[in-house]
Amino acid sequence: MHGSIVSVVVPAYNEQNSIDDILTRTRRVVEASRMSYELIVVDDGSSDRTRELALRHKAIVLWNKTNQGKGAALRKGISHARGDIVVTMDADGSHDPEDIPRLILPVLNGATLSLGTRFLTDEGRRTTKKINLVGNKLFNFSIRLLTGRRITDSQCGFRAFKRSFLEENGIVSEGFEVETELLLKALKNGYAVEEVPLNAKGRQNGHSHVNVLADGFKIMRTIVSGNFEY
Repeated sequence: MHGSIVSVVVPAYNEQNSIDDILTRTRRVVEASRMSYELIVVDDGSSDRTRELALRHKAIVLWNKTNQGKGAALRKGISHARGDIVVTMDADGSHDPEDIPRLILPVLNGATLSLGTRFLTDEGRRTTKKINLVGNKLFNFSIRLLTGRRITDSQCGFRAFKRSFLEENGIVSEGFEVETELLLKALKNGYAVEEVPLNAKGRQNGHSHVNVLADGFKIMRTIVSGNFEY
């Protein structure tokens, strides 16, 4: 893993209960792997101590005055990333930083996008709410119909990208549909995409910011419109 710079981008909204642990573990993992790295936290308008706690770490901390959505936060964080590999990771404790070396390995070996997947292990399926599991299967099936590619977890936000892909395919989405947008752009345009099983678990603290109906509609709209736009 020598020679590559890895930018870890963490969007965060009211995650004071988990952000300290996530950043501590992330730094420990990448330093143990002897990677050149940077941590970028985007506080997306938090009203708690998320930004204060993030500033205690060796991290670039960006801030949105108001909550703008996950897509907007990722766009901001990625625009500041210097690494030739960009890892995106949630701040709620559902992603294990210890998986980062395994996640970036396909990119180091030539893949453009490495997708974390929760659903190739029994634990991942057990720790996902049933309504989210059903929704994810619907999105996965729709993406397969449109692209011919079977993806087991289209909505997981734990991913590694070649920076060149992100430069060529700027983020348009403002909210949680950003995962679908980037995946479709990769699949529709022939980029190499691989899935990596993760030690996934459910959110560790607080409550999800996903609105099942509203965000589910936006994700499906992105899938349908992406068939024509991407």
